[in-house]
Amino acid sequence: MSSAAKVDVFQAVADPTRRTLLKLLGKQELSVAQMTGHFSISRTAVNKHLHILSQAGLVSHHKVGRETRYQLQPDKLRELQNWVNYFEQFWDNKLAMLKFLVEQDDESEPVFPPLRLVDREKE
Repeated sequence: MSSAAKVDVFQAVADPTRRTLLKLLGKQELSVAQMTGHFSISRTAVNKHLHILSQAGLVSHHKVGRETRYQLQPDKLRELQNWVNYFEQFWDNKLAMLKFLVEQDDESEPVFPPLRLVDREKE
């Protein structure tokens, strides 16, 4: 098994520190020292988090002189996006229902619009 597939993407982003690291790396390539300055944890702890992100394929790294620089690999986030997109249909239906009820003028028994199921993979 390759090192890029040892950790599940969902497990990797479950930790708030790792999510923050991903946000930082979404802006630019950074060294461990630069990232450590954003946390109240040790450089070793940051390295451990980066190792997990690397095993999940969410970050890559390369040497520049004596320092290791990390960068985001956003393609692996597509798995998360696809999972969340599936549930948007439920949010969309609830918001449509709320809009319908708010805009309804009379106090008679409401007639609810039909729910729509969307295949997000086809969009």
